[in-house]
Amino acid sequence: MESISALSLLASIGVLSLLCQWLAWRIRVPSILPLLVCGLLVGPVFHLLDPDALFGDLLFPMVSLAVAIILFEGSLTLDFKEIRGHGAMVRNLVSIGMLTTFAVVGVFTHFIMGLSWELSALFGALVVVTGPTVIMPMLRTIRPTAKVANILRWEGIIIDPLGALLAVLVYEFIISSRDTALLHAMQAFGITLFVGFGFGWAAAKLLIETLNRNWLPHYLQNPATLTFMLGIYAMSNFIQHESGLLTVTIMGMVMANSRKIDLEGILEFKESLSVLLISALFIILAARLDLAQFVTLGLPMAMLLLVILFIARPLSVLISSYKLDLNWKENALLSWIAPRGIVAAAVSALFALKLENAGWQGADILVPMVFMVIMTTVVLQSLTAKFVAAGLGLQEPSAQGFLIFGANDTARAVAKMLTEQNIKVRIADTNWENLSQARMEGLPVYFGNPASEHAINHVDLSGIGRLLVLSPYKQLNPMVSMHFIDWFGKDKVFGLGHEKDLRASHQSSGSYTETLGLFGEAMTYSKLASLRAKNALVKKTQLTDNFLFDDYLEQYGTRTLPLFAIDNSGYCHVFSAQKTIKPKAGWTVIALISPQEGEPKTPTNEGKLEPTNIGSSLP
Repeated sequence: MESISALSLLASIGVLSLLCQWLAWRIRVPSILPLLVCGLLVGPVFHLLDPDALFGDLLFPMVSLAVAIILFEGSLTLDFKEIRGHGAMVRNLVSIGMLTTFAVVGVFTHFIMGLSWELSALFGALVVVTGPTVIMPMLRTIRPTAKVANILRWEGIIIDPLGALLAVLVYEFIISSRDTALLHAMQAFGITLFVGFGFGWAAAKLLIETLNRNWLPHYLQNPATLTFMLGIYAMSNFIQHESGLLTVTIMGMVMANSRKIDLEGILEFKESLSVLLISALFIILAARLDLAQFVTLGLPMAMLLLVILFIARPLSVLISSYKLDLNWKENALLSWIAPRGIVAAAVSALFALKLENAGWQGADILVPMVFMVIMTTVVLQSLTAKFVAAGLGLQEPSAQGFLIFGANDTARAVAKMLTEQNIKVRIADTNWENLSQARMEGLPVYFGNPASEHAINHVDLSGIGRLLVLSPYKQLNPMVSMHFIDWFGKDKVFGLGHEKDLRASHQSSGSYTETLGLFGEAMTYSKLASLRAKNALVKKTQLTDNFLFDDYLEQYGTRTLPLFAIDNSGYCHVFSAQKTIKPKAGWTVIALISPQEGEPKTPTNEGKLEPTNIGSSLP
């Protein structure tokens, strides 16, 4: 009976984690909020789940391995050239800004909460991390200006592994200095650093060489990478006590900055694993919380939260922005948006478990303190940041630009014309040949599937609120459309009509079918490509009182295919089967116009490469 009960609980954790992720996606909030509420409900509120009783002695090693995977996956995204490539403000925030937050929070924690200097420093290190999992949903809701949005997005991506590394180093020093003289503590810490950096670097080089030489079949590369990393983690801990987390973090960073390995397949696998792993882990950690501990934190914790919100973050932003071209309004908004994420919760729970087992007095309140910071920053800033941005005049108007899926000749011609009309566009495609051509033509591009996790975190969609699907990929088009229906709304997603041979499986979704009809119900990708191959050109025409839309249609007849109409306010209307547009005098009509008979025809070059799942953002 007990085994059945344990099996049911384990399955329930997986189901609940998936439901929480779905709910977060549905109501457009950071997933950490539903996960936290769910964990509290099944744990300390209704006592349905007791992780200590369920997992017993396996709880500690399970959390350890889970955190190792989370840190390794995060460090795989830390490409140091990205720090250099995204401005001085981002570089400063993840370096001197991070250290400023660490120092300020650590000092105030010691004096306000009465914790030892060691635990205060560890708490300061744990709460420097924001992270993309909480930042990205907030940015979509807040819609800050592109400058602020880019800074916040890249700070979250880069500080995730760097902040975790800082916390690991602080923890390693605390463990090394336990009941020993300073000289011995420094020696133990030095050995830990040597093992972590040296062993991590060697393990990364060995794995890179293994993958490059194809010593493993393709289908084994992802599971082998995960298994090898966990083995290195355990071996590092065996060589030097508590050095494993540092080792796997360094291992991931070395791999991320190697030009000799393609990490996209590994990252995609790790992202999928991390979603389930982090979700389940967060429910388990929240279920272990004791609500009475939150009450005992009382007024001192409230004061510390005020320090974090109104002293530590603003001071780090102020120092980071010194002599940079940010005004006080931009600094104010950057100071207000800094929600803490799942990495802080997971790492704090592991460290608290280890310190409690080592008999460290006061370590048990680290987790409720970190959870209080997470709850306060995520809830408070999610509810207020949109109004703060609007009050400061730093909120973008309703996004009217276009994300164009497809970089073929037709899509490029459309994107260039829209760009000339000062309408923001970004092209995404999985065909490198077409995308490189778009890049050479000066168009902003993204190489990969725009519905991927990588795209969600890395693609700059500020000012973009509509999707045009102009690709020939029958497999990817429905997936991309459905993804952005949830992001932009059904009336902001436009796709070409079905080809006659489209399989029935792609016609099952009513929501997807309702987005079709771009440029007319009968227009398909093949027809567009055929028109371009016959030298049809994308042209613009200004309507006047003496040359109205009816006159325009009469002049060009069947040679014209209206694509867009830009009204007098600059809004770009899309011609589609779902909506009738009647352009007026003063409007600009953009259309694909076929040549008259006898005009020369210049064939276009349509790429035929198969789509892939590689993702990277290119300027």
